[in-house]
Amino acid sequence: MTLLTVNSGSTSVKLGLYEPGPAGTPLRLGGEQHTGHDLDPSAVLRALAERLRPAPEAIAHRIVHGGTRFVRPTRIDAEVITAIGELSPLAPLHNPQALRWVAAAGELWGIGTPQVAVFDTAFFAHLPRVASEYALPARIGVERGVRRYGFHGLAHESMWRKWCALYPELPQGGRLITLQLGGGCSIAAIEQGRPLDTSMGFSPLEGLVMATRTGDLDAAIVPYLERELALTGDQVIELLNNTSGLAGVSGTQASPAALLSDPSPASRFAVELYCYRIRKYLGAYMAVLGGCDGIVFGGGVGEHVPGVRAGALAGLAWAGVALDPVLNEAARGADSRIGAAHATVRVHVIGSDEESVLVRAAAETREAARTDMG
Repeated sequence: MTLLTVNSGSTSVKLGLYEPGPAGTPLRLGGEQHTGHDLDPSAVLRALAERLRPAPEAIAHRIVHGGTRFVRPTRIDAEVITAIGELSPLAPLHNPQALRWVAAAGELWGIGTPQVAVFDTAFFAHLPRVASEYALPARIGVERGVRRYGFHGLAHESMWRKWCALYPELPQGGRLITLQLGGGCSIAAIEQGRPLDTSMGFSPLEGLVMATRTGDLDAAIVPYLERELALTGDQVIELLNNTSGLAGVSGTQASPAALLSDPSPASRFAVELYCYRIRKYLGAYMAVLGGCDGIVFGGGVGEHVPGVRAGALAGLAWAGVALDPVLNEAARGADSRIGAAHATVRVHVIGSDEESVLVRAAAETREAARTDMG
């Protein structure tokens, strides 16, 4: 069974070809990545189809926003497409683009090839109420869809699954904190497979300091900057999303690795703020979980930048967290343990693998379709 994964962003797409392996572990057969504002999904998929024989037996698409309706992988049909489109105001850069890839795949391979939507928000769909709601009256809050959705769900789920395989003696992974650190950054508190909290909220702007996003911010700043800078609210939000974070504080760039090697005060402060916010959330999530069995770093920064990991965990010996400096420095892209042997909290680098979650969903959908036909 050949499975195709389509992980589309606002201006990029990652395509992967897999087949299910032993115990559900996906075996990667190949893949490719394309970027550009003028990407044509039909042309990209036609070129893939010419090299791919036979056609994929199922296709899984990463969809950023599923709202409160989509809380698990869902077989795509006309009704689901309409519903995903209706959620586009919550993810205007991503949901419409994902639907273009769904339409192109459907035109190319037809209704005989099942397509499944796997939602980035679904992993956090059942957060406890105290973690999912803002302190707003219901009429302007949950009744209007204003709540904390969480994002990067596929990445956090994949890290949790890998962690469970490493430590089967911990029931469903025990009490785990996962960090997805890339251009966007988020952290999640997971108790035996159930997320109890996560840093991103109504949008990906909330939470940690990121490459170009502010993270947590007093809402009163938005109308203040509207008046001070003579901007619209949308223009202020664009500034908070695209010209703030590490890039804004440093005044130079958004790469933590580059900023760590820059001796300028602004660069040093940008990294200090970035690591401080991570450490602040780590402490909060240890309290949420009532202790911690493990901390996992994933994402491009989490997997490749030892200085960020060291800065984020500095001063946490009181909580049983300590790095092995040699192991931490050596861990640059490969899954590995980086915690000190004497520490009570295990610390690992584990590469987030969104495609593995997509493959699992595609395989389960295909098997369900076969059962229905039988």
